[in-house]
Amino acid sequence: MMDSMNPLLDFSGLPRFDAVQPEHVAPAIHQLLDENRTLIDTLVAPETPATWDRFVQPMLDAGERLSRAWGIVGHLHSVNDVPPWREAYNALLPEVSSFYAELGQNLALFAKFKQLSQGDEFSGLSPARRRIIENDLRDFRLSGAELPEERKPRFKEIQEELSALGAKFSENLLDATNAHAEWIEDESELAGLPEDAKAAAREAAAKEADDARRGGWKFSLHAPSYMPVMQFCDNRSLRERMYRAYATRASEFGKTEWDNGPLIERILALRDEEAAMLGYASYAEVSLATKMADTPSQVAAFLRDMARKARPFAERDVAELRDFAGKELGLEKLESWDIAWASEKLKQQRYSFSDDEVKQYFPEHKVLAGLFRVIESLFAVQLQADEAPAWHPDVRFFRIERDGRLIGRFYLDLYARDTKRGGAWMDEAVTRRRILNGVQTPVAYLNCNFPGPVGEGAQMRPATFSHDDVITLFHECGHGLHHLLTEVDELPVSGIHGVEWDAVELPSQFMENYCWEWDVLTGMTAHAETGKPLPRALYDRMIAAKNFQSGLFTLRQAEFALFDLLLHGAPEGRKAFMDLLAEVRAEVAVLLPPEWNRFPQSFSHIFAGGYAAGYYSYKWAEVLSADAYEAFEEAAKDCGTTLDPATGERFWREILAVGGSRPALESFRAFRGREPRPDALLRHSGMAVAA
Repeated sequence: MMDSMNPLLDFSGLPRFDAVQPEHVAPAIHQLLDENRTLIDTLVAPETPATWDRFVQPMLDAGERLSRAWGIVGHLHSVNDVPPWREAYNALLPEVSSFYAELGQNLALFAKFKQLSQGDEFSGLSPARRRIIENDLRDFRLSGAELPEERKPRFKEIQEELSALGAKFSENLLDATNAHAEWIEDESELAGLPEDAKAAAREAAAKEADDARRGGWKFSLHAPSYMPVMQFCDNRSLRERMYRAYATRASEFGKTEWDNGPLIERILALRDEEAAMLGYASYAEVSLATKMADTPSQVAAFLRDMARKARPFAERDVAELRDFAGKELGLEKLESWDIAWASEKLKQQRYSFSDDEVKQYFPEHKVLAGLFRVIESLFAVQLQADEAPAWHPDVRFFRIERDGRLIGRFYLDLYARDTKRGGAWMDEAVTRRRILNGVQTPVAYLNCNFPGPVGEGAQMRPATFSHDDVITLFHECGHGLHHLLTEVDELPVSGIHGVEWDAVELPSQFMENYCWEWDVLTGMTAHAETGKPLPRALYDRMIAAKNFQSGLFTLRQAEFALFDLLLHGAPEGRKAFMDLLAEVRAEVAVLLPPEWNRFPQSFSHIFAGGYAAGYYSYKWAEVLSADAYEAFEEAAKDCGTTLDPATGERFWREILAVGGSRPALESFRAFRGREPRPDALLRHSGMAVAA
């Protein structure tokens, strides 16, 4: 029975962020865990038939209540990581992890699913329901259901410890990021830095309690503060200090309790043990069991092929940069903290614009209007501002309608905060599924870490976003659309659920392409001071610069992905993770960072996210997304715009609407009429003629 006093147990509508408090977590989650365990005891009883309605559906209903409540807790841990929420989350994390580990190992449940899959009812189920059962059988095997009973407790311990280590990895990184600040007293030391970045740094300093600091500028390692310094500030000493602090976060060079190095070693050891227990040669094989790619060697070949094609372009990029830095900037040796700065100078000289100049044309309100126009034009929906309780005053809420009917809603949390984990991500609050009185409307969280407005009242300057920020926003909205525009009514394959991990980036990377279309940018730009739209001449220079250093970027992605894949490869003879990274860089990279760079200690994707042995997914899905976007480019030859509603409807029906109800490759074939090809990606990246 629902405790109406506990907002985490209220599933009647949206999350009650105006009411939920850390003290609600333990009672709510304990109650839901107890309810799920009691139900499972009933479901595995011999008298419960192995049918969809009597066995699967009740378990899905109960599981959704738990995942929704725990999802709210996890979300608040990510966006409001203050001590009470951190403590509440970490206190229950072992119990929740333990429950899911128990669930995956429950042999009686596994037997019931096998019974259902072999029974008369199975062939009469919808394709979506058959896929759910097949996925569940696979996941039971991957969760250790077929292990000997005496080995299951150890497997369960591994899952619980990995969950705790992932949370600790993120917390260490956030704490280490927050711990470092650079204070500047003399404005002359900030030459080259854009005015809005200086204003934000002055505002950050003014918020400090130490009155002696109020006259200066404070810079942090959070991206909106860190990136402008590295890209624009002429003060090489400041860039070096910030780079060193950033590159050594959560490592042995800082506080011992924040060092992620030992956590990495432990995570890898546990993943190795898990893989061995399941009968796999490596954790990479475990990871690929749920992906489009078949084997680690196939993925490695894909990455090395991309690196081979990109290398000539990357070598040219580096040679040009070093030559420019020596002749024009007086840098005899190009250091890691010079690369972004020198690259920006070279780009300005070559294309006669700076990223900061472009940024002035992307005020937040115009960016959102342009994004919404793209979505509305492609997918025949309407987006409107809405109201709902949120976790921070800056968060906004929107609704999506089609033909006057509500089909989805989402929260938009754009700005960086000290209590918010870094990066950008989409997560689900509510997933579409069929319920007794109709269809449950999906709800998403879209989270970014952009610079916010500066100043107060009449003096406030609205937030302006870099073009890279705009691309990030479109990317996360692609994930959101995948979740919100689904037409699948079965939760385990609705939206992003059940989609192979290396295909889940297809919609997000697809949406990025619109950030380069003239007929899109003309409607989403207005200079922060003059209100004038982006000039065509500046746009043309942006397009000319689009693939500036694309070879370097591709090699960087290949480096990260290959390191991840090999790190999770066969454990016998595996090198220490820093030695392995050095080996990968020797094979792939053309720019080598300092020996003391500790990139792995902040590689949250693979140690605290879901990308272990799966970081290659970004490049893999980029092949799919570029090929899919080529269909819109082909349509534009006839209709004059890539915002073609007919092609958009096909993309929606064959990719977004079907979610995980069928294999991603089938969905791609249904949309494109053929197998995916890498040609479009190489062309989009300016590497079509690569050897």
